Amino acid sequence: MTDTFSIPVRVYYEDTDAGGIVYHVNYLKFMERARTEYLRSTGYDHQKLLQDKKQLVVVDASVQFKQTARLDDALTVTVRIESMGKARMVFLQQCFREGVLLCEARFVVACLDSQSRKPTAITESLRKKLSSDDNSS
Repeated sequence: MTDTFSIPVRVYYEDTDAGGIVYHVNYLKFMERARTEYLRSTGYDHQKLLQDKKQLVVVDASVQFKQTARLDDALTVTVRIESMGKARMVFLQQCFREGVLLCEARFVVACLDSQSRKPTAITESLRKKLSSDDNSS
């Protein structure tokens, strides 16, 4: 649906376990940062969503760990919208080290009304920005 967006991530000591390997939940944090930066790159960040009384919430995640990342590794974390419905999107995200796939995940993200917390349609302006192919980095 869209081109792939990516951000660089350096693995810090705080991201690792006692053996210097990235603790599994931190891949999810890296991916959350990438989705946030992707949204920001469209000019439609979380503050804008809140002004529109909307919020994006992860409702399902499926993660496959392929290889480990280690202390001081330079990673690339990617984001691509796989599909978009009326009130939800599916993101495909991947973490790479020098082109080697370390982790891959699919996130189902729902658009909610920020006051009622009930599903609501993704605004047309956000839909257009996310459907545009000129947001890649």
